[in-house]
Amino acid sequence: MSIYTKEELEALIDGTMPWEKVQEIIKNAKDTDRFERVVEIFQGRVNFKERILLPLTPKLFIVQKGKERIVKCGCGCEYGDYRVNWKLYANIYVRDTQEALDEVYPGNHSLDPELVQIREFYCPGCASQLEVESLPRGVPVDFEFLPDLDAFYEHWLGKLLPEEFAHEDKTGEVLRQWAS
Repeated sequence: MSIYTKEELEALIDGTMPWEKVQEIIKNAKDTDRFERVVEIFQGRVNFKERILLPLTPKLFIVQKGKERIVKCGCGCEYGDYRVNWKLYANIYVRDTQEALDEVYPGNHSLDPELVQIREFYCPGCASQLEVESLPRGVPVDFEFLPDLDAFYEHWLGKLLPEEFAHEDKTGEVLRQWAS
């Protein structure tokens, strides 16, 4: 059952919906088909044909590519297996000097470059900023979301994906390969 129109969902996705309407959507019952409709909206906006399995951000998606599940930017740039932190394959600008940090947090809001770094992640394909993280110096790149797609589809959507994948972080395997 659809409660909201495609236009309303697009406004919600795009951040153009009035805050009062956003609050209404948050408080009301959820459309039973909202996930599929949101994926359909994103699918119509991307420059590739692979099926979107899950939006990660407004520009990044987990898609089904043949028998693989990969992270892909809306421009078509591929980041590899969704179980590997996509940020390893992004262009990264690190703000770790006082001057670079002051561009974002000037004056009284300034950060101490001895304590913190701001990392900005950009798509190598379209140069879109995909993510920003602010972490203490020396902390590894954050892998903030590794969904169990099979469980989500089976238990939440009542559907099965074509092939089951082990729900495991494979980032360490890539890092070990790079180190050898």
